Order: sequence, then structure tokens, then C-alpha cells
Amino acid sequence: MNTSKTKSELRAVLFQHLDGITTVPVAYSLYKKGILDYFLEIKETTLSELTQKYNANEGYLNVALRVLASQGWLIQTINEVSNEVTFSVSEKSEIAFELVKNYEDVFNLMQFSEKFHPRKFEIEPFELLNSYFRKYKNQYDIVFSEDEKVKEIQQQILIHIEGNLVGPTIVMLGMSGMFHKYFMETSFRPEEFHKNPECFKEILDFLTYLGWFTKKNENYQFTETGLFFAKRATAYGVTVSYIPTLRKMDELLFGNPSILRNIGEHETELHVDREMNVWGSGGAHSEYFKIVDEVIISLFNRPIAEQPKGILDMGCGNGAFIQHIFEVIERQTLRGKMLDDYPLFLVGVDYNEAALKVTRANLIKADIWAKVIWGDIGRPDVLAQTLKDDYAIDLKELLNVRTFLDHNRIWENPKTKTPNRISQSSGAFAHRGNRILNADVEDNLLEHLQKWKPFVEKFGLLIIELHTISPDLTAKNLGRTAATAYDATHGFSDQYIVEIEVLHKVAAEAGLFSDNDFFTKFPNSDLATVSVNLFKGKP
Repeated sequence: MNTSKTKSELRAVLFQHLDGITTVPVAYSLYKKGILDYFLEIKETTLSELTQKYNANEGYLNVALRVLASQGWLIQTINEVSNEVTFSVSEKSEIAFELVKNYEDVFNLMQFSEKFHPRKFEIEPFELLNSYFRKYKNQYDIVFSEDEKVKEIQQQILIHIEGNLVGPTIVMLGMSGMFHKYFMETSFRPEEFHKNPECFKEILDFLTYLGWFTKKNENYQFTETGLFFAKRATAYGVTVSYIPTLRKMDELLFGNPSILRNIGEHETELHVDREMNVWGSGGAHSEYFKIVDEVIISLFNRPIAEQPKGILDMGCGNGAFIQHIFEVIERQTLRGKMLDDYPLFLVGVDYNEAALKVTRANLIKADIWAKVIWGDIGRPDVLAQTLKDDYAIDLKELLNVRTFLDHNRIWENPKTKTPNRISQSSGAFAHRGNRILNADVEDNLLEHLQKWKPFVEKFGLLIIELHTISPDLTAKNLGRTAATAYDATHGFSDQYIVEIEVLHKVAAEAGLFSDNDFFTKFPNSDLATVSVNLFKGKP
């Protein structure tokens, strides 16, 4: 890698690394099954035909094929009337599908890593990883074509492989303290960081080959390129946290679709490394919280009679967001100067009992008064009754906030289907392997928001939400969006991210409207995959 690359060029590498972490297991699983060769033979087929021919789980197969469409290797078409999905080859299919066999090593590495500790570098995976480093340095014997279109796909395959080598590695280094300021500002030797310095040296040498470090007399020091990626290690965290799901791709597509869901009530989640997920999320969300702060400051600077009596954080996690909101109100608003006369009701709600315990402990430590209770995002009526009966708090008098939660609601078949609804979403949605029609996802979202409307129309529902974009748009902007990774990780784990326009349309059907003064999307373009909205009862 050239260390003189601009930040935008390095950011493109990061996004393509994330593409690779999700594309590799999908493409290689389909390759092994013969589906990629079948596409090259017949050129076009329907999702239902493929499902029947290969005895696949239709919902997850739809997600998988849409991933390839997002990489430009297939073309997705959805019939608005019949809801049938058709996939056809693109001008890139033949070249890309021929090269997918080169994914074998990193696909197997993903499976092999399951046997070892998710936080430690152990000898066996170290050795396997290092052998793949050496093969990567030889570019997997790919001879680059003089044809620029062919060469572009060859480079795409290699950067996908690179992402699978680099992504999990950088996350483990980040979570174990490698990117501490001490190491980032000084040169160091492998033995200063790891008990097996010879093995660790191999990793540092590979990262040096990529341009992340310079090496002199067995001392390593970060380059500007290395510092760029080290400071963005958390950007890999959410995608890498879903490797427990991605490594089960064969089973998800062609076997037991519930393999990661058959756990007891008190067992650890199998489909995601939650600690890693939270670590990655924390680093990525600070930019969005700035917009949330603006909303909070505006609301709590109003005349006291026009202010909410408090805030309810649904999905409170570890309580950090509640603590942050309280500090913003206390330090930056008129309400903060009136807390003795007009106390702020803070409520943290979570479905996870362990999260509630952590939230209580953290808020007590921070000397913040708050009610911390169990609740289900799908049952606001029960939550409202609990608040009224147990604490004399009216849910309607609170500002409701939540971050990246609504798309992760528990699936329920819509009780009432909108007649002749034609979905505007290009998404691929599934529940336990079964395909969910896009129109049903919109109806489910409508009913979800209708449940909340009576409790949020007065002071609002403030949400940060994740979105999808069309695979065609993603394919035209490789290196400029992480949409492929978002679609894969959320699609295979039964989450329902829709386009921003779809969210706004369905919210309006529910009688909730985004306040234009606060609506923000990231990035501020057609590639937006995150939005901040304050939904209220009047447009």
C-alpha cells in the first residue's frame, strides 16, 4: 500500500475491507454449492427457482444474492406486483466468479478461528494467518490483466482477502490496547506487546508490507497510513463482531437457519460478539450524538411548560447515553439551572437483564437519579402502564430516545396488511431463514410505529437509525459506503434496515413526521445509511 494515499483513498480501502469480510463467506459458500457456475450457464433466474433447485433457505439466499448484487456481480430486479426477485449476471460476473475460488483460505480461516479465544492471539491461528500473509504478498498468483475492467475486479478480490486478514486482526489489536498512545507515538519491539514475539512479528511485518509501519533494527513505528487505520479500528468492530454469524454461512443458506438461535434464556448470544459490537459501536457513533445534543438543547431551552418532564432511553445498554444526555441538559440548558424546582425524570429501559444491572451500577456511580426497568420495544403499552403504576410517570410526558434499535425489533407478522401495498424498498429481509416480503416489512414497521404514536406525538421520538440503499447504487460506489457490510450482517441476523425514504413514508402513514429542523443523514448524499430524526405528531 502506498503510504502517500489521501484520507479519502484510505477510507475507500477501509470500506472495501468491510465489503470483503461479508462478501467472502457469501460468495464462497455459493461457489461451493455450484450456484455461481449455474448463473454463468443460464444468465438469469428467480429466487424461488434457485431456492427449490438447491433446497436453500429462501430468505437468507435472498440476502446472499443481494450482497453479490451490491458488489456489482449480479443484477437484482424485484417485480412490484408478484414480489418475485430475479437475479441476472452482470458484465463482471464471469470474471469475478472465476476468481472466487481464491477466497478458500480466508473462508477456512474464518471457520478455524471459531476454535480459539476471540480476544487472544493463539499459536495455531497465528501460524495459519501468517501462511496466508505470505500467499497474499504473492497476490495469490493472480496475474493482473492489461484490461482495466478485468484488473479492477482482480484488485477487488484481493482487497476482499486483505480485509479478512486485516479486519479481525486490527480489532483484536485495538481491543487489547495495541493502539494506545504509547505505541502510536513511539517505536517499539514485538516483545513489548506480546508474549510470543516471533509470531507477533509476522503480523507486524505484514502490516509493514501494507504500509502501516516502518521497520528499523527490529523496531516498528506507525506511518501516517498506519495511524489512519489505528485511529479507526472501531470502524471494523461492528462488522467483525458478526463473524460468528458469517462463519455459519453454509448452514444458514442450505441447512438449519436457526443454528445460532437455539439458546437458552440465560445463555450468551451466539450470532454476535456483543462485547466487540458495543466496542465498535461506541467509536462510530460520536458524530451522530452531536445532532442529538442539538435536539436536546433546543427542547430543554424552551419555556418550562413546553418542556418534557424527562427522557426515556429505550435500549439503555450500559447507561452511558443517559449519563451523556443528563450532562448536556445540566450544563447547557435552562432546565439544567432549574433541576431543584423541576427535576428531570430519567428512565432507562432494556430487554436484557444484564444490561439493566450494568446501567444501574453506572448511574449510581455517576450520582444520577434514574429509574432503570425492563421493557420491550414492541410493547410500549405495557411499559407505559408499568411507569404509571410503579413510578407515577406518564410516558406521554417524556421525550423518547433510542439509538439503532427500531430495526432490531422482534419480528411479528403484520396483523393487518395494507391492500395493494407496493413496497419502495430494495431490501432483502428474512426471519429464521424464511423470506419476508418487503411490503410485509413496511406493514410491520407501520404497526410498530402506530403502537408508539400515542406516547411520542407530544414531545417526540428521537432516533438514530441505520438504513440500506439499493444494491445498484452500492455497486456504483464501491469504496464510498459500508452498505454491503450493513446489509449482510443485519440481513443474516434477522434485522430490518430500510431506506430513509421508506422510514419517512411509513412513519407518515402512522401519523409521525420528521422535524426538518433536526433531520440529518450521514453521509449527506444519496449514499446515506444513517439518519437522525425527531418524529412528532404534526408535520
